[in-house]
Amino acid sequence: MRQMTARELAEWLREHGHEAQLLDVREPWEFELCRIEGSRLLPLGQLPARLGELGLDRSAPVVAICHHGIRSRHACRLLEHAGFSDVINLSGGVEAWAEQVDPAMPRY
Repeated sequence: MRQMTARELAEWLREHGHEAQLLDVREPWEFELCRIEGSRLLPLGQLPARLGELGLDRSAPVVAICHHGIRSRHACRLLEHAGFSDVINLSGGVEAWAEQVDPAMPRY
């Protein structure tokens, strides 16, 4: 599993567009409060049962996102165990994104 800071992810998205799946593993109420543009919600507790929704290409990059980076780290391990080979954890989660990239993003 790779780690990326919020700044690194922002730069990577500028260079590569949204070729990666941005997978937000928080709860729906958290996702409603704030999210990184282009991310999709798939709560960590539902991830094992819904892996098929991520598509068949398990070599495509997947960036796991949560509030501070702990749940997303668990999601990365689960994804790797399921055969995904390019898994990235957003270190610091949306909190770091709000601090380093988008100060207008609501925080909680």
